[in-house]
Amino acid sequence: MATGTDDHATPGLGPLAPVGLPDGQVLDLPGRGAAFVRADVERGDRTDVLLVHGWTVTADATFAPTYPALADRYRAIAPDLRGHGRGLPARGRLRLDDLADDCVAVLDALGVERAVVAGYSLGGAVAQLVWRRHPDRVAGLVLCSTARHFQTGPAGDLWYRGQAWVAPAVRLWPGPARSRMQQAVHGKVADGPHADWYRQELLRSHPAGLLQVGSALGRFRSTAWIGDVDVPTAVIVTTRDRTVSPRRQQGLAAAIPGARTYEVAGPHNAAVTRSDQWVPTLRRALDDITAPT
Repeated sequence: MATGTDDHATPGLGPLAPVGLPDGQVLDLPGRGAAFVRADVERGDRTDVLLVHGWTVTADATFAPTYPALADRYRAIAPDLRGHGRGLPARGRLRLDDLADDCVAVLDALGVERAVVAGYSLGGAVAQLVWRRHPDRVAGLVLCSTARHFQTGPAGDLWYRGQAWVAPAVRLWPGPARSRMQQAVHGKVADGPHADWYRQELLRSHPAGLLQVGSALGRFRSTAWIGDVDVPTAVIVTTRDRTVSPRRQQGLAAAIPGARTYEVAGPHNAAVTRSDQWVPTLRRALDDITAPT
């Protein structure tokens, strides 16, 4: 587990990190701070794709299997989101709008005018907001394992709100939360050739920051405006998902005019646990929405 109370405190990575990771760099985002981003320095003639990861993980923990499969045609730009990994710190009352604006600040720092935005779970909500707030910067959307909102009724709403209430105490006394986070990560990550790397990558995040973002996710709702999306859009539905129900994912696709729907027979974390199915599906979705018309 990372030590200290700084949001950027991180453990050292082990020697068995996956191969094929794009270049990594810390970008200074004016007025915001410094954040870690995966993006090859040379774009060439490739299409820029902003990959936006899910809640409680990092860009690499989500997209390590994805990067090599896109590299011939697409330049992946994958930041650690605010409150996650080596991203900007999350303090105070946070909105998902802030994460969307952070993503556009990353594009600014890299000199990218427009990108396809592919978001996973939380990242799918952020991707929707990038289009809503900065439509001129979005060439297309791929929305994965996500929905128009994440509320599940009064109990679920209270659960999300409670994370913001608990976060200040966790920031002051991080020890118990860090211990619980470490136990959860070690219990869920199966042994394998990259297991140590993956566990340490998940443990980069500060528990208080994750709670702040979780509270913001609970307040997200795009129902009133998602039907206005006017860029090529694909929705990837994980059909065995117990975190964001397939019905909600399909509802998102139905609400966006002309959206293409793709299915992966896997759980919510299929990008990692079913990468042999999920990664080719993402590639196919990108190829379809970027094909000349």
